[in-house]
Amino acid sequence: MPDVVVDPQIRATMNPYTDEFFAGHLEGSRRSARLIVPLIVDLVRPRRVVDVGCGRGTWLAVFRDHGAEEILGIDGEYVDRQHLEIAAHEFVACDLSSPIAVDRRFDLVVSLEVAEHLPEGSADAFVEFLTRLAPVVLFSAAIPCQGGTNHVNEQWPDYWASRFEHRGYRTYDYIRDRIWDNPDVECWYAQNILLFSSRYISAPAEPAPFAAKPRWPALSRVHPRQFIGSIEYMRGLVRNGEAEIERLRTEIGRSSARREDIDRPDKDCGTDTLPEKP
Repeated sequence: MPDVVVDPQIRATMNPYTDEFFAGHLEGSRRSARLIVPLIVDLVRPRRVVDVGCGRGTWLAVFRDHGAEEILGIDGEYVDRQHLEIAAHEFVACDLSSPIAVDRRFDLVVSLEVAEHLPEGSADAFVEFLTRLAPVVLFSAAIPCQGGTNHVNEQWPDYWASRFEHRGYRTYDYIRDRIWDNPDVECWYAQNILLFSSRYISAPAEPAPFAAKPRWPALSRVHPRQFIGSIEYMRGLVRNGEAEIERLRTEIGRSSARREDIDRPDKDCGTDTLPEKP
């Protein structure tokens, strides 16, 4: 059977995670990872790191630069292997909504802005999968109304924290205050990133970045950049809607004028009557 050629635009609707999707997040992910990974390394000292929903492996590459000896990336078949930032043998493809069994244990599992892409019915199984991989989980997921490509399960952090805590993992909100005001960190990481651990994690002695009381005791936060971005997005929708309404009004007006021209008797035709039949 000959290969079926699929139009690129149609393919994009079939698979939202295109090369353009990953390329659009690449630089922001790399900048954020370079600032966040050293904080995690100081806390956890991971030698073996697995990233579930790794994309091109950008975060894993940064962990390797900071001493990780063994890394593994897990994501869908849609990831183009030619664009990986890790070795091909360090990548495993699977459906994240029903992930495969991994016969290795790691020091740290990373899953950032991934869970919201999976159906809500997969949430418990996904958390279970993460906790089987490592005793410490670096996790973030989109909050309600955050918006994004194929977000089907946006939840507040407490939703995820309760699922990790059900499996014996404590919640550590150690990172967000350190990166909250840094413009080089993507706002969704500053807003959502948490650590979950089945063992006690002590803060570094020097400096003491986590000794101070957090600015907010609640897990649910909305970053100012996220808030402004959402407002601007909604304003754009309103502007587009208003422009479309105006366009439709103009088109309706033109159509009505044409209809009136058609229905109106033609003055140039005169009023002469046909002659009577002889």
